[in-house]
Formats: sequence, C-alpha cells, structure tokens
Amino acid sequence: MPANNLNMLHSVHISEHLVPRKSHFDWLAFEKLIDQEADIRQVWEAFSFRPPVFNNLKNSLNGLEHGYGFKPDRIRLVFAPHGPSNAYNYNDRIWKRYRIGEAMNLRDAKGDLVGSNVFLKRNPSLSVSSDLDDEHGAFQDTSIEGLHRRGILFLACATALQEQARIVRDAGFAPRDMTASDIARDMLENLIPQTYVVPSMVATIAVLQQRYSYAYLTLDF
Repeated sequence: MPANNLNMLHSVHISEHLVPRKSHFDWLAFEKLIDQEADIRQVWEAFSFRPPVFNNLKNSLNGLEHGYGFKPDRIRLVFAPHGPSNAYNYNDRIWKRYRIGEAMNLRDAKGDLVGSNVFLKRNPSLSVSSDLDDEHGAFQDTSIEGLHRRGILFLACATALQEQARIVRDAGFAPRDMTASDIARDMLENLIPQTYVVPSMVATIAVLQQRYSYAYLTLDF
C-alpha cells in the first residue's frame, strides 16, 4: 500500500478503534497537505452516492483555471467523502471481497448495483487532447486518477470506514472469523493511491472551513 495513504493516522490504532483518538492523528502532516498557499480553496462534501460530483469537480477546475485564469498551483480543491461516498476510496479488492455495492446499495444511473470502483480509471474513450473545446479531450476527464493528476486532494473518513466494516460484517459479506477490526484493517490496506485518512469527515470539513478558510460546496439533487 502506498505510504501516503496512512500518513495522518496510525493504521494499527485506527483499525482497532471505532472512534479515532487525537494521539493517533498527525496534525502536522495534515496541515502540510491542506495549508499550501492558494488563491482559491474549496472543500467538496459528498455523503450520498452521487457520482456526478466528479463532473462538478472537473467543472470547478476548468472554470477556475481557464475561465478565471487562476494558475493550477494556486488552486486547492479537497474532496471530502463520507457515509456511502467513502466507497470511492476503496480499491477493487475491497469492492469485490465485501460486495460493497450490495452491502450499501450503491447503484449507477441505470439503477444497477455497482460492483467495482469504476470511477477510478480514465474513460478509454477520452483522448489526451488539450483542446479545451474537445468534448472527448483531457479536460473532460472525470476519473479519480484524472482529478488526482490535476491536484485534487482526496480524503477518506476513518469513522465511515469503521461503520462500513460493521455493515459488511453484519450483512455476512466477510468471512465468519473476521472481526470488525480485521475488516477495517483490510480496508485501510486497500485504499486507492493518494488517499489520506482523517478521523471524522464532518469534523474535518468544519476544521477546513473555520481554520483554513476553505469554501464549502456539496451537491443537492
């Protein structure tokens, strides 16, 4: 697992506790990530499982960079999923082993259960064109990896992860000999790259707004 996934919380302790402790959180590492100099700071909250949020993130980047002319390195966007949306942070091993889509009733636009993290990789129908008006070009990439490349910081909620470990345990989707801590540890070890763990997302959003002056956005539809 990439080391940066757990550079804010110690994996052994977080996997064993339903409520993360302050002593397990590396505030300096957190601050180094989110307090970089920027002209624009946005935090995007996602609770309900609504994949169109990635299109909004892309549109925000395009508008700020090309519509308003902010330099990419002066834009700081943070994606803050929790609840069902924390599932975006798991790799396919977790999605398939614990039947994440079924356990949390995660469905696509057609109403079908989502069986893997189809949001991670770039759509192969897109080109690498840098033409801003190319509807199949690079600036229309809404994949998680594409948004990572453009500088969006993805956070993972330790509290949601613990709750989801219990959801799959209670649904019977984990081996019988696995405890909630075992499942949580497995989930932590199989987060997608460039994902950073925080104790509680709803608490983190308040910290980002009040202490670090991030503007708050979410989807409401």
